[in-house]
Amino acid sequence: MRGPATRTTIGLIVGAAALVLVAGSALAQFGGPGGPGGQGAGRGRAGGTPITPEAVSLPTSWEAVTGPGAMFNSAPSHMPGHTPTDYGYQTLEYFVSGTAGGQAYTTRVVIRRPGNDADYSGLVLAESMHSSGAAHAFEYTSLYTMEAGHAAVEILTTSPQQLITPFNPERYGRLVVPEGQSSEILAQVGALIKSDNGPMGGLEVRKMVLGGTSMSSGTLINYLAVHPRYRTPDMQHIYDGYFPTSNGSEIPRIDVPVVHVPTMHEVESNVTRRNDGDAPGDQYRVYEFAGIGHVDSRDNVRLLPNPCSSPLSTYPTQAYFAVALSHLMRWVDEGVVPPRADRIWIDRNVENDGTQMVLDEHGNPVGGIRNPYVDVPVASYDPINTAADPAPAVVSDWVRTTNGGAGIMCRLSAFQESFPAAKLRELYGSPRNFRRAFEESLDSLEAAGWSLPEYHEIILSDAAAIEF
Repeated sequence: MRGPATRTTIGLIVGAAALVLVAGSALAQFGGPGGPGGQGAGRGRAGGTPITPEAVSLPTSWEAVTGPGAMFNSAPSHMPGHTPTDYGYQTLEYFVSGTAGGQAYTTRVVIRRPGNDADYSGLVLAESMHSSGAAHAFEYTSLYTMEAGHAAVEILTTSPQQLITPFNPERYGRLVVPEGQSSEILAQVGALIKSDNGPMGGLEVRKMVLGGTSMSSGTLINYLAVHPRYRTPDMQHIYDGYFPTSNGSEIPRIDVPVVHVPTMHEVESNVTRRNDGDAPGDQYRVYEFAGIGHVDSRDNVRLLPNPCSSPLSTYPTQAYFAVALSHLMRWVDEGVVPPRADRIWIDRNVENDGTQMVLDEHGNPVGGIRNPYVDVPVASYDPINTAADPAPAVVSDWVRTTNGGAGIMCRLSAFQESFPAAKLRELYGSPRNFRRAFEESLDSLEAAGWSLPEYHEIILSDAAAIEF
């Protein structure tokens, strides 16, 4: 058995962390069979009654926010040299007000878009802000998103009293988000984003997908129950596709494309058995990337410095979430049907290696979407990490100020066990041979559409740093 935690308890541990992160009634948003986003939602019927599409009510007002004081930064985690500022992106904050479920709301919307209108692609990645205060869907795909010129829209659907208002009461004291209204707020704000008179400043939104990561994937799944009902004022889809990540729920069948990205944490505990589909009403792909963890532990500022007992995984989560998002964007925008992929193999036997996954001779998952990190390995990648005991003297502000912060982040992150130099010499002979094999693997995967050219040099730089 490998790793700092007993792998047989991973489902309980991940579930406990989810309880902390989701908080309150949002737990129901994880959906699945029988839940609010369960099978049958999105098929045009609810409880046997046909659903008639209707134009959603637009918010009554929106306004730009520039002060007072600092803006809450919900997307601080990026690869070095690849921040929104480096790409000339604007980060614009708005308050949007309306009525949902008979209750007034004023929510926060953040738009990240190219500073130069000519660089804008016409495509938008929207997401509900994670209750931990993060725009993870943007963070985990930002290099690709900005290279492509896509805009990113973040919508607050949980109580601002958890994080936003306490951060700057003078700036955010007006925010009010009624409990249980996340789906209607997502519909109204999404329709506003697509309108000619919304905060996109007249830029046409050709297509928009709704993404999510972990808890915010639960919010997405909950929204699917109203997807058949709500439309824009001209009766078009509000969201043209869906991108749930770090989530293993059973996604209901709907009439737009879905690309679903479970991670090793979900494969170990509770992963969907739904098969890919191409038929109308069943346009679905599930992409399981071998070696990927529930949260990014490479560039996540919450995990820097490392508060965990084992070395953080430096697997580039962003590079592979971005592969999935790029396939979804082409599917909804150009009708390019994405490739199907193998799933990670499961033997459901924790007695042989401490995991329900099938592992290769190097301790990495067999099957799934391949990458050079597991095909030409210098380490094994494992869920889940655990908090260091005793805790380090220096940790991130998020870990320091969040009750149980180290435990939460470490349980949801992967760790890596680097191979000793003797094993690397046995496998590859020399660093030069290793780098050649690694680059050949990368080139082959790029040609097959399983790695993006935008990440080519970053991935190769990881190989260049290996010495033995």
